[in-house]
Amino acid sequence: MLDTLKQHFGYDHFRPLQQEIVTRVLEKEDCLVLMPTGGGKSLCFQLPTLMQDGLTIVISPLISLMKDQVDALRANGINAAYLNSTLTPDEKVQILRDVTDGTTKLLYIAPERLAVPQFAELLHKLPVSLFAIDEAHCISEWGHDFRPDYRNLNQLRTTFPNIPIIALTATATQQVRDDIVKQLQLPSPHIFTSSFNRENLSYEVLPKKESFGTILSLIDLHKEESVIIYCFSRKDTEKLAQKLRDEGHNAGTYHAGLNADQRRENQDKFIRDEIHIMVATIAFGMGIDKPDVRLVIHHSLPKSIEGYYQETGRAGRDGLPARCVLLYSYADKFKQDYFISMIHDEEEKMQAQHNLDQTLDYGKLDSCRRKFLLQYFNEDYTTENCANCDQCIEFEALIPVKNKAAAAVSTAGYSYLAERDGLINDDGDFDTDLFDILKQLRMRESKRLGVAPYIVFGDKALRGMCITKPQTKTDFLKVNGVGEKKLKKFGKKFMEVIKEYEG
Repeated sequence: MLDTLKQHFGYDHFRPLQQEIVTRVLEKEDCLVLMPTGGGKSLCFQLPTLMQDGLTIVISPLISLMKDQVDALRANGINAAYLNSTLTPDEKVQILRDVTDGTTKLLYIAPERLAVPQFAELLHKLPVSLFAIDEAHCISEWGHDFRPDYRNLNQLRTTFPNIPIIALTATATQQVRDDIVKQLQLPSPHIFTSSFNRENLSYEVLPKKESFGTILSLIDLHKEESVIIYCFSRKDTEKLAQKLRDEGHNAGTYHAGLNADQRRENQDKFIRDEIHIMVATIAFGMGIDKPDVRLVIHHSLPKSIEGYYQETGRAGRDGLPARCVLLYSYADKFKQDYFISMIHDEEEKMQAQHNLDQTLDYGKLDSCRRKFLLQYFNEDYTTENCANCDQCIEFEALIPVKNKAAAAVSTAGYSYLAERDGLINDDGDFDTDLFDILKQLRMRESKRLGVAPYIVFGDKALRGMCITKPQTKTDFLKVNGVGEKKLKKFGKKFMEVIKEYEG
């Protein structure tokens, strides 16, 4: 198991619960996996697929998520494909041919495809060994992102009674967990619940007054790094993005008012580091595998704690320090109240009001924010001081921005956290000049291959190279995130640059 993990994914050890989950999947048993964003859910079905015969069908809600994961798998030498509306008829025929002859090990599809009679008929002829349902909370009407098409999945157990199912999600209350099990007809699944504590994320609430100056100051801390700013409406999104562009920042937008091609183009630019700031409504983000988002700002009050946790979870998926800031104003409540008043179903209306009240409580909190968030998911957090939120450590006030020009910001707490978590030191000093050079090489390689830069190597792997400065194949393979396929594909170029830098 560890050999396969290193060979294809470049990791020397498992994250918590991964090995136990993989073992159960290989034993053909149903599993429900609750793991925070960045916890390594995908590996729980990808690794066993490589260790057994047959095909894994992955049900995924978004085209962007499918493409991200398939690109990453192919970069690791794994035969994977997706079937969706972006493909030409000829491409679909070729993919189905590869699936039928056993060339493809993982096939990603949207839930709607299961309702297509021809595809359902084809499934019976394929050697399917596992169904993996990603973003499984979408099947529950109690979840924050219910999707009716996911209800199609309740037929899987009836139609394919002998094929195991693994359902995976990053956020689910007890009510949602119970509903997932019920809807998928899993009689006695193994339920794995990882800690929802994301230690690398710092949580902060700042007053919304003079919010644009605050945003500029925060962005200035993260020059050339990836930032997501969530806004309440399309209008707010476009207005803020334009103001940022007027200040010289490379900002794009994502909301339902853009057509599908525009949304996809903007999202691709963000994923490929062609734009660094994405200003978006909550329509953006689910299924985005981009691991190096360093800052998530909520420009207005979230609708629920569950949604807020999911959205902040897009920061720091690589495990490196990242910052989550809520710009809080009680006045935002009235915008949400209007939409709640439009809900006809009384039970649904009461639930929406309760969700909003909880986000207001979070904004007004005078105790540990991490403890509050974890309690929402029924997780006890007994540490007295999390040392990573504005209630547990003292963050210096943001320097006011004059004339809308970004000012330098110093937050004592953030600097402390960065050093503690290895942003400054990681098993020794890491060479930031070499890091910048390797990032440029990574960008060139990603453009050559037409994939996102992190598909080539994540920041963690680049930092590992900057620390150990490998110049042999054996040493290059020791870098976390480097497997045999990536050594073969990129090792020579990266080692040549390191050797030249070392002189």
